[in-house]
Amino acid sequence: MPKSTRPFLRISLLLAVFAVSCGSNPMKDMTRTTVENPVYNTAYFSSPESDYVYKTNISVYGNEFSGIFIAKKINDTTHRVVFTTEFGNKLLDFEISETGFKVNSIVEELDKKMLINTLVADFRLLLRGKFAIQGQYENPVSKILQSKDGNRFNYLYISKSDGKLAKILNTSKRKEKISITFNSENNIFAERIIIQHYNIKLRIELNYFKNQ
Repeated sequence: MPKSTRPFLRISLLLAVFAVSCGSNPMKDMTRTTVENPVYNTAYFSSPESDYVYKTNISVYGNEFSGIFIAKKINDTTHRVVFTTEFGNKLLDFEISETGFKVNSIVEELDKKMLINTLVADFRLLLRGKFAIQGQYENPVSKILQSKDGNRFNYLYISKSDGKLAKILNTSKRKEKISITFNSENNIFAERIIIQHYNIKLRIELNYFKNQ
């Protein structure tokens, strides 16, 4: 087995073996308000002229791995996502839309259904450009938009101080499942992104690759 794929095979095995049930009530400390707009459009990952390149660190059940994440918008509904080792060896190449995905290539060691489904769900939420809004809430620091996502909900946290999208929280009716937090200077490009799972011990950190 090539050395470059061994850490990611360990990720797939850990995801297949371990699961925990945790996460707090997503409605805690929210006050319901009136919906201002029926649709929210995100600017992150929205430009077809840009290649979004990030150094990536993955923490899964105490194990740490690194690589390069590259995303590009190829049409109005679809992004292409490529994941490589730091040495440039391609591990996977996906095309992801809101309703489907295509595997262009993937190394054999990563071709595990649970791993693919987990990554596709994470990347789909990260890259989504439009959310239909059914409810609106607020807390002391954020305006919070509620969007239905199948059997789950997405809560979009918009900072009251600067209007930036700071977090997307994916939940069931009672528990938090995944959060994506954004650090950005202008609400157009996110310099740092953290994807945190609450039902498995998986954390993905993306930091803008300035030397691309």
